[in-house]
Order: sequence, then C-alpha cells, then structure tokens
Amino acid sequence: MNDPKKESQEIHKISPFELKDKLIDLATGKKRMTRSMLDAGRGNPNWIAATPREAFFALGQFAITESRRVWDEGDLTGMPSRTGMADRFNQYVQDNQQPGIPLLKKVVDYGIQKKHFEPDAWLYELVDGIIGDNYPNPDRMLVRTEQVVHDFLLKEMCGDDSTCGPFDLFAVEGATAAMCYIFETLYKNHLLPRGSKIALMVPIFPPYIEIPELPDNNYELVKIKATEIDEEGHHTWQYPAEELDKLKDKDIKALFIVNPSNPPSVALNKESVDRIIDIVKQDNPNLMIISDDVYGTFVDGFRSLMVDLPFNTIGVYSYSKYFGVTGWRLGTIAINENNVFDKLIRELPEEKREVLNKRYASLTQNPEELKIIDRMVADSRDVALNHTAGLSTPQQIQMAIFSIFAMLDTKNEYKQKTNDILHRRMNLLYEGLGLPKKHLPNEADYYTKIDLEIWCKHHFEEGFLDYLKSNYNPEDILFRLAEKSSIVLMSGEGFLAPAWSIRVSLANLEDEAYSRIGQELKKVLVDYLAEWKEG
Repeated sequence: MNDPKKESQEIHKISPFELKDKLIDLATGKKRMTRSMLDAGRGNPNWIAATPREAFFALGQFAITESRRVWDEGDLTGMPSRTGMADRFNQYVQDNQQPGIPLLKKVVDYGIQKKHFEPDAWLYELVDGIIGDNYPNPDRMLVRTEQVVHDFLLKEMCGDDSTCGPFDLFAVEGATAAMCYIFETLYKNHLLPRGSKIALMVPIFPPYIEIPELPDNNYELVKIKATEIDEEGHHTWQYPAEELDKLKDKDIKALFIVNPSNPPSVALNKESVDRIIDIVKQDNPNLMIISDDVYGTFVDGFRSLMVDLPFNTIGVYSYSKYFGVTGWRLGTIAINENNVFDKLIRELPEEKREVLNKRYASLTQNPEELKIIDRMVADSRDVALNHTAGLSTPQQIQMAIFSIFAMLDTKNEYKQKTNDILHRRMNLLYEGLGLPKKHLPNEADYYTKIDLEIWCKHHFEEGFLDYLKSNYNPEDILFRLAEKSSIVLMSGEGFLAPAWSIRVSLANLEDEAYSRIGQELKKVLVDYLAEWKEG
C-alpha cells in the first residue's frame, strides 16, 4: 500500500476535489468491511424538498392526459392543446387527489391570482414545459416561469427589497454552468481580456481560482482575504478595511465573491457591504461584480450585492442546496436591466464593437443593442446554435414549482427546518471535537472551517503546533483520518483558506455522524501529540 505521508507530499498542490477522490480510495480500503465511510467533503444535502416534487409529478400526470386527449394511439400521443386547458385542469383537480395535487393547485392559482397570468396561457406553459416537446422559447427563459423565479429571488436574495429594479434572468444548468457562461461572455466581449486583473474574495470555491489561471485567461489575481480575528483569536471570516480597500485599484476589472462564503459559510456583514458600496461609487464605478449566492437561503435576512449594487452585480443562484436538487442542475443568472456590463460594451473602441457586431449579426439586425445577458445565451451555444439554447423546459418548470412553493411558505417553515438541521449538526460536531462553538452573525452553517493552528494554540501544549508543522503537511492529517477512521474531509488550502484548515460539510450526513467525525478528528491530533511526547 502507498505511504500516506509520501502521497500527501506528492499531491500538496492539486485541487481539493481531486484530493478528496484519493481520500475516498483510502477510506474505502481495508476498513471497508468493518466500518462505513463518512464523506463530509460533499456539498449536496441529504434532504430533499418532497412536496414540490410531488406537485411536479402530479403535473406530469395531468400533462399526459392532455396529450392523450389530443391524439391517442397507445404509446404515441399528441402535443397538448392550449384552448380550454384551465377548465380541464380544474376538473382534473376535483377528480384526482393524489399526492402533489394540493400544491399544484396553489401553484396554478399563484400564477392566475397573484401574477394575473391568462389561465390557459399559464397552464399551457406548465404542461407543454413539463412534456418537453418544444425548444425553450424564449431561449433565455420561459416568460411566466421567469416572472415567478424573479419573485423568489427578490424574496430570498434581496430581502423583498424591489427598489433595485427588475432583473433579466437566464435559466442555466446550476451555478457551475453560470460560472462558465459568465467567464466566457466577459472574455468574448472584451470586458475581461486575457491577462486582466481580477479580485477574488477568499476563501472561495476553487473553480473561481482555477478558471482564471487557465492559459487562455491568465488573469492576474488579487486576493481580498477574510483575515479578521475576534478578541479571542478566532476567525470571524469577515474582511478588514485594508483588504477591501484593494478594490480601489481601477485596474481591477472584476470582483468574484461567493456570499455566504464557501467554505466558511458566512455572509458579508453590513460594514463590509457598506465599504464596498462606497468604493464602487467613489473609486471604481466600472467594477464588475459576480456574486454567487447559493447559500444565501440559509441566512435569515440575507441581502445579495445584487440588491445593494444592482448596476454592477451579476447574481448567480443555484437551487441545488436549498431544495436538495443537485441532480436536476437548476440555476439562474440575474442581471439588472440597467447595468455596467452593457455600458462598458457600448464604450468599447469602434473596431472591437464592429467585431462583436459581426459575431452576433445572425441574431438581430441591430447586434450593437444586444444585451449582455442575451449575448450570454448565444455564447452558451457558440452563437450559431442560439436557436437551440436554453435550459430544458422540464427543468424550468421544476424551478418554477420550487419558487412558488417557497413564496407560498410565508412563515418560512421549510427554511426553518433546513436551518435547524445545520445548526444541530454543527453543535454535534463541536461537541465531538470538545471545542466551544462561537455562533457568528450571518453564518449559514452549511460548512464549517476548522483551523488546526488555532485549535492547537488554544487547546494543546505549547510546542506541539511547531512539531506538527515541522514534520507534517496539513494533508497528512486528512490521510490519517481517512485511513484510520474512514472519514473524508477536505483541505482548506485549495479554497485559499488558511493552510492548516479543514472544511466539513454539515449537509450531507446523518446527525450522529458529526459526533463521530469530531471525536475521530480529535483522536488523530491526540495521536500526533503522543508521537511528539514519545519523540
């Protein structure tokens, strides 16, 4: 068997996700028959939002009856017909009481009563969408689906503050697709040419580090570090003023942020938000901000930068974590109708604008007026295949149902259940570690970062930390934990977190697993302590 210490030295600099795969191989080795593996490196939750799924499947059953009504040859049926569909749906609801029907009726009523959609048009969008027999039209997002998803984003990302103005939405295959589309379009439209200076608020999800470093991009990275420490020497995962002030540099073209952060899982505090607002307004008005807000639903009263700096910010949201829907690949890109991206394109030199006009000439007679979000849709299919762009319509309908389900939950009962799960697991983990857990303002508790340096300084004998750092790499602890206890955690260094930190996902394992993870991680450090004393 390979030597774990040698293995950790060889892979010290690879992606934390590649490292996790190696740890899984180690954790499922000789211990496999006697102990189950606990993989707390995964980010997907072990809960699902069941009721909106029931409504989705109930809608599918109604949609099939509509198809058979038009044309029925057994295995072959027709395309649904719009005329009179609302009346037929109401009758279907009366005649069928399978799971999902009560919410489905409320979903339909939300569109008709709250959004004032024409009943047959709304039902037809839902039914034809779930059948999936037409290309997405419009390709950016179905018309009424976009409006109800917009409602959801205003509630969850903007704290119901609609003063920021309306956003155009692009339905995409999760936040990871959003990242790729955004980078691509900013590059193609000369807003982030090769070698540009961009800022990252770190720690951050590793692809935001790795994509800029690709040879075609070769961006110069400026790290805005969450180095703030409280009076007891613990991380608050907030950003000191001197770090945020780096954004005053007008050569920095774009700022990428995951908010709440991944992995500390803490949202920006008001002081940081206010300082960023001041910097943008006074020092760097053309700063392009991309804010990935996937964990915002786990913070009460969360406000994205897309509401506080709507002109400058692209908002990215994925449904995957909150609704337990990573396999569906549901996400949105939101760009304010009045935005800096369109402004900067208009201000490009004439020769660059002419090249762009040729790029998008097949889409419109006035390509210079094409909005950044529509360029993004086209770029997602290399422009030439724009007519087949767009997220699949069944995915969009599921997104609409999730959104309305959340809008109807006026008491936030579902949100409270998910937050209770995470808080409970956080407490169990730290009880297992034998450490106090300070609950930070604005924390989502979806992940936690355990800083081994701070732990050793505060809770182990003086000199032990020096011994550990002199003789081992941070990955050695992860390898030993995987080998001895079949537990897989992730290194913090790949997220540009402190090198001796570990990320634990609190979302994807049963509650009791977190007590065991805490206990086993503590045992590993105690083993190192014993080695030090014996040596």
